[in-house]
Amino acid sequence: MYFWKAFKKLKMTKIGSLFLKKSVKKADISRKTGISSSRLSLLSREESTKLTAREAFLIALAIDISPADFLEELYGHLKLNK
Repeated sequence: MYFWKAFKKLKMTKIGSLFLKKSVKKADISRKTGISSSRLSLLSREESTKLTAREAFLIALAIDISPADFLEELYGHLKLNK
């Protein structure tokens, strides 16, 4: 029970949620991509951290999804102004 309460309090970005959903470890992604574990932690916890196109492409390849699907998952909610 304590674990679940602590888990619910964690701040998590869409990237962090995707890592959880895909059951991937940041250490494995770091090893495959060359992106540091600390940078991956920032991307998965801090909304203000900006994701670069290079990072997005490498992370998508590392978690075995297409870069287009990865971007759709993260930014699919965005719409053009009328």
